Amino acid sequence: MSRIGNLLIDLPEDRSREIFETVLEAKGFKLERIVSTGQATRPGQWYDQEQDEWVVLLSGEAKLSFENGDAVALRPGDHLLIPRHKRHRVEWTAKGVRTVWLALHFD
Repeated sequence: MSRIGNLLIDLPEDRSREIFETVLEAKGFKLERIVSTGQATRPGQWYDQEQDEWVVLLSGEAKLSFENGDAVALRPGDHLLIPRHKRHRVEWTAKGVRTVWLALHFD
């Protein structure tokens, strides 16, 4: 029998840092759950990834900014495709609640 999981329960207790957990991985893709509690990307740092990334926000709130000046606020249910090498950063995640993301990295 397959194991049933729930992405919104059994959340990590550690709130001092973002937690990245691989949910499923195979050739050409990785699916991970990210749990944030008020974290943001360090000032001046940008993510510049080798793979495309699709993210969906399951709970909480967050704001992403892109090097070209675009920004997007995310609420539960919002999803976004970030093409490879599109430099981006997390400006903020909600404080006092857990922001849970599902991120799919793929070729």
